[in-house]
Amino acid sequence: MNPLHLTFSDGSGGADRAALRLHQAMLQQGVASRMQVALKERNDPAIEGSRSEWQRSMLFNRSRVASVGLRLQRPADHNPRSLALLPSGRVHRLNREHADLLHFHWICGEMLSVEDIGRLRKPLVWTLHDMWPFCGAEHYATDGPEARWRHGYTTANRPAAQRGLDLDRWVWQRKQRAWRRPIHLVAPSQWMADCARASALMHDWPVRVIPNPLALNAFRPVPQPLARQLLNLPPDQPLVLFGAIGGGQDQRKGWDLLQATLAQLAGTMPNVAGVIFGQTQPPAPPRLGLPLYWMGHMHDDLSLALLYSACDVMVVPSRLDNLPQTGTEAQACGCPVVAFNVGGLPSVVEHQQTGYLAQPFAIDDLAAGIAWVLESAERQQRLAAQARARAERLWAPEVVVAQYREVYQRALGAG
Repeated sequence: MNPLHLTFSDGSGGADRAALRLHQAMLQQGVASRMQVALKERNDPAIEGSRSEWQRSMLFNRSRVASVGLRLQRPADHNPRSLALLPSGRVHRLNREHADLLHFHWICGEMLSVEDIGRLRKPLVWTLHDMWPFCGAEHYATDGPEARWRHGYTTANRPAAQRGLDLDRWVWQRKQRAWRRPIHLVAPSQWMADCARASALMHDWPVRVIPNPLALNAFRPVPQPLARQLLNLPPDQPLVLFGAIGGGQDQRKGWDLLQATLAQLAGTMPNVAGVIFGQTQPPAPPRLGLPLYWMGHMHDDLSLALLYSACDVMVVPSRLDNLPQTGTEAQACGCPVVAFNVGGLPSVVEHQQTGYLAQPFAIDDLAAGIAWVLESAERQQRLAAQARARAERLWAPEVVVAQYREVYQRALGAG
């Protein structure tokens, strides 16, 4: 079988990195995998896509047109949205591709329109890196019992605080009209699979839970003293790690919740320090009563593995998330993870076995979970060993690719 992976970029976001890792894992396991991107950033001839300035300009202009359209709706939340509005010109070429099937990842950013997807004739597989496929225009939305994606987007269930055109409803209706053929869905977390099965749009589509793969020879434990020395981190302080692309810019990632947690922790564990990656130190860094080490952007897996190995606990304080790779990468490096028990985080952390799941969104309990990991060296070593074992059991490339082979077989059998 020879799948063609389609994703927006070859490395700019978490979903794109997950797609690239899956593509590479498949090649290692003997699958004739290919990958196409709209925005090519790596100088890698094995990844298909143009790096020309003209192509970048065209993509930027398409995204700009769509962003103007998004201003016609004034939502009460700050969730990112995509219209998938403009015809891409890719449909004819994709239908003629020498590939058994097309595998979607994150295909927004005006890479493909809603209607383009409906005109594709090859077997389709779609990995759900966020909620956009079964929502309206939103990439993440509330998952409560009254969520619009559960019941269909109507005028009656529009949020009272929302103003302007109801673009969420308009995009959802376009999906309902265009997508007549079920697509084989893959959810990295059990929560995302449950959401897809409960959605009005995709409730009767086939769904399989398969996590994102990790290169465990790259993400592996490094002796902590060596890791700290190489990264110029203090040798003896307990270190609490947090990371997200854009750092504190995305409210969903919970940087504000972590700040409150660290400030509380500073009063009970005065020797603890925080380590932040994914952003550089801001002009006015927060004063939390403990030292903060700003690591900036980590540009390769080796640097990330060193950072995870250097720290004693990783905190993922997300308000809502799917299968954040910071959590899986940390555990592969033997770093226990503390997170809120929400969304897909229970698929990342095994409570009190590889870390700690705190009550959403209780600062006291999140701080208690961090302290629980840090207060016993013996416990921390046990958690670290179990975290690595969990990574080998669930996220090894050969384990993940074998499951995708089964999905591909079903998709090809369904025609």
